[in-house]
Amino acid sequence: MAAAGDGVASGCSTPKVTACAEERPVLELRDYFNGTLDAYGIFTDRSGQVVKRFTVVMQCSWQGDQGVLDEAFSYSDGTQQRRVWRLQRHGDGRYTGQADDVVGTAEGQQSGNAFHWTYTLALPVDGRVIEVQFDDWMYLMTDKVMLNKAAMRKWGVGLGEVTLSFVKR
Repeated sequence: MAAAGDGVASGCSTPKVTACAEERPVLELRDYFNGTLDAYGIFTDRSGQVVKRFTVVMQCSWQGDQGVLDEAFSYSDGTQQRRVWRLQRHGDGRYTGQADDVVGTAEGQQSGNAFHWTYTLALPVDGRVIEVQFDDWMYLMTDKVMLNKAAMRKWGVGLGEVTLSFVKR
């Protein structure tokens, strides 16, 4: 899918997940994020330079409208990280989520093959922790593959992007 949402022609508008309403296959988070997934990603700085590469193994499960996404990260520099998301499904494709390193509550909306997710992450950088905002877009490509692109900002200034591909086992 080339366009993320409404407002693409104007260039200044924020994309809307509802612009993906007719896109297929339809993403059902409880189906896709269920079982084991592998993810492969990069972090690029604002100039587009690849700063880090990483892989993630995710163990995902749901009990009704509550989901757990247990992410085990392995970075190219040898470091490891774990994040456990606790998700809540609401009506109209809305989701909220929390994790230990997420400040407050993440807010998300699913429509068609897309999921738009925003949150603030407490990110360790050079021995200190900074809070950065993520504007995260996921697109289901097939029943097994999803692409993810997230813009990272601090005080509205772009810091870089995270690009991931998820593969469902």
